[in-house]
Amino acid sequence: MKPYCFVLMPFGKKPDTNGRIIDFDSVYELIIKPAIDDASLTPIRADEEKSGGIIHKAMFERLMMCEYAIADLTTANANVFYELGVRHGTRPHSTSLIFSEDSRLPFDVSSLRGLPYKLDEQGKPIEIEAYKVALTEMLTENRNSVDDSPVYQLIHDMPRIEIDRLKTDTFRDAVEYEEEAKRLVASCRSQGVKSLFNMESDLQIHDTPPAILIDLLLSYRAVEAWQCMIDFTEKLPAPLSNMIMVREQLGFALNRLGIHNDAEKVLTELISQYGPSSETNGILGRVYKDLWAKHSQSSKIVSDGYLRKAINTYVQGFEADWRDAYPGINAITLMEMMETVDPRQAGLLPIVKFAVEQRLKSKQPDYWDYATLLELAVLGRERDSAQILLGDCLAEVRESWEPKTTAKNISFIYQARIKRGEDVEWVKEIENELLVERKNDS
Repeated sequence: MKPYCFVLMPFGKKPDTNGRIIDFDSVYELIIKPAIDDASLTPIRADEEKSGGIIHKAMFERLMMCEYAIADLTTANANVFYELGVRHGTRPHSTSLIFSEDSRLPFDVSSLRGLPYKLDEQGKPIEIEAYKVALTEMLTENRNSVDDSPVYQLIHDMPRIEIDRLKTDTFRDAVEYEEEAKRLVASCRSQGVKSLFNMESDLQIHDTPPAILIDLLLSYRAVEAWQCMIDFTEKLPAPLSNMIMVREQLGFALNRLGIHNDAEKVLTELISQYGPSSETNGILGRVYKDLWAKHSQSSKIVSDGYLRKAINTYVQGFEADWRDAYPGINAITLMEMMETVDPRQAGLLPIVKFAVEQRLKSKQPDYWDYATLLELAVLGRERDSAQILLGDCLAEVRESWEPKTTAKNISFIYQARIKRGEDVEWVKEIENELLVERKNDS
């Protein structure tokens, strides 16, 4: 059986300490993973995105139990450094450090031995074969049990943790179980809500790795099983159910079921506790947006009040993190709904467009990137661009509710401009195309 090598690094495309965008998935796939394979080890990559970024029991087990580890220090990522600290405190040796050669490393680790790698202008690794060979050699040298932890290098009588064979075997079984569980969640998700519910019923929730539970929660969201999401959050262990992301998803599900007051309470408590954020404010803005639509036929005074609350909540979320265009695009779309278009719209529109364009440089575009650009094109009366972006949106649909949400926003713009006497039948055509039911091929 091959020993495990735990990889601590960011996911996707992230800026380094100099602001340069790094494609970490390419670094992993082209250098790290092949080097681990060539060193006759089994790679495990720290899955922050599936665990909500929390440091949980399974993470500590990997840090302590994996015979080898690689840490990419390029972005000075807080989670990576915390995990490296845990690793250095419990494992005297067999930890390899890598980083892009232009990185500015914090003082505490700048003197440690590491392997710098080169990147091209797109943030992808170059001279791949040379660095793969060099990293393989580092991993092979680590079999010699030479201390590389500064803790054990500086404190010579530091007690060494002995991990018995039984715990190692149990850890290996747990890793294999988690990998199999991830595959099962993905399979159940493709089969629908009944299959997901049956899987949940078979789980011992308090003994299940957090990454699997988060996977299951988001899978319920993907199949629009809102009540299942609500019920599932109530069953989660307290540390997990109190996570910001889980509470946001609870507010999201409550709102989708029309339980607007409870959704508002969950989300306003989060903002009160942690401050505004693009994600929390984005979901709360949707609550007020739905309440505006709900009251629009019965009370203009009430609906106008909710419209202003929605706009201001979205603006607050966009101001909290302008890199996230979601609350920004919703704010400027709703500003179109005012009897007189909110004058802030003209100033915000180019900023939101810039935010989307910057986001596109740092990641692989997804549905929401194209949907945002589509709304911006409609708002800017750019008919030809809107048609092109419509096709881009439909090619990136992952979940059936996504184009429905965009169609609703497009409908709002259409209705507002019809009232002003504009000829916008082309906007109606875009809305109708978004509502066509399509089979998701992904």
